[in-house]
Amino acid sequence: MRVKGGFTNRRRHKKVLKRAKGYYSANSRSYIHAVEKNDRALAYAYKHRRMKKREFRALWNQRINAAARLNGTTYSRLIGGLLKAGVEVNRKMLAELAISDSTAFANLCKHAIT
Repeated sequence: MRVKGGFTNRRRHKKVLKRAKGYYSANSRSYIHAVEKNDRALAYAYKHRRMKKREFRALWNQRINAAARLNGTTYSRLIGGLLKAGVEVNRKMLAELAISDSTAFANLCKHAIT
């Protein structure tokens, strides 16, 4: 006996179309188009979750470099000096210090240079 999809297919289609809300034109209304766009969106989401980490680290490095140059050194000399001095501060915190507490960052720079 043949069983038609009925309820199961409708449930699956509704799930895909709900996820496709906000897409342009038929991409939010047609199941076939919505499936393709959802797959692509999920692929981009996966890829960009990893890219976000790279982009933030690059931003932190730029901020640290700019603040380091204001204190008479460069990024690479600062990081090298901090490693030799045994100061364990990650780049996210260094960037935050550079923005919010310039005196503390200047002290770290002096500590790294000497």
